[in-house]
Amino acid sequence: MLRDRFGRTIEYLRLSVTDRCDLRCTYCMPTGFKDFEEPADWLTFDEIERLLAAFARLGTRRVRLTGGEPLLRRHVTSLAARIAAIDGIDDLSMSTNATQLARHAAALREAGVRRINVSLDTLDRACMRNITGRDSHAAVMAGIMAGREAGFELIKINMVAMRGVNDGEIERMAEFCIEHGFVLRLIEVMPMGATGRNTAYLDLQEVQARLKERFDLVPQALELGGGPARYLATRDGKSSIGFITPMSQHFCATCNRVRLSVDGTLYLCLGQEEKFEFRPLLRGGASDAELEAAIREAIELKPQKHDFTARPEKIIRFMSQTGG
Repeated sequence: MLRDRFGRTIEYLRLSVTDRCDLRCTYCMPTGFKDFEEPADWLTFDEIERLLAAFARLGTRRVRLTGGEPLLRRHVTSLAARIAAIDGIDDLSMSTNATQLARHAAALREAGVRRINVSLDTLDRACMRNITGRDSHAAVMAGIMAGREAGFELIKINMVAMRGVNDGEIERMAEFCIEHGFVLRLIEVMPMGATGRNTAYLDLQEVQARLKERFDLVPQALELGGGPARYLATRDGKSSIGFITPMSQHFCATCNRVRLSVDGTLYLCLGQEEKFEFRPLLRGGASDAELEAAIREAIELKPQKHDFTARPEKIIRFMSQTGG
């Protein structure tokens, strides 16, 4: 097993397959941004498969495909099938904005993707346009419903809660998710880059108290995918609402994940600068043993906690560059 200097087991890898996206969510990517990685610098599918196999031999068992928007990477369903076939990886999921999901949902499920997380910050068409920079409501809703029809084990709706933007819609989103059997996850804004710092932060502790009373929620111990959310459930156990609170109640002590960007850079923490570049090794003839040694070396760089609270200005890269 991979363990860092602080005794945490690292068994979850979030793999960004592209830094491009067809939306421009205000907290994620600046309007007009064009400084994307060149395709020649993207890890190839063969390189990804080889590196993930090395991670798997060292105990990584969860992989999430992210972006940007992962469904913009050509033939991503074939990559999903290759990852799902790696010995040791038993949980393959994807984060998506769902604009392309209607076309790909069935193929993704057949390829071995078990769960999907959909970024959906509002159900209001005008508000969605303001947040994403595009009239994407119809495509997103069609994608979500196609995902349900495809039979994924779990569909989570990720809602970034923003004061004065969509905080008045949280109850409506909860009702929508309860009605359709989705798991709602509310997420606090992190000060990643100017985009994150310019977004109005909302403390989810106050929201949690409000929802707990409104929907008669009780604590839930059930683990839903290995992520950082803390869950409450309806008393009948049929629906859950998760709270991801990196700012008001951080979860650094139990962090089990690292992020691999599209160019092969491993980021050890969203709120720190430590990183390790694997592309030079993959293209320089490194052996499997050397790759495994490099992975262990990289994990040793993982910091104890983020600096979002003490130094919110520290991270200048924004979320789509790191990977979701």
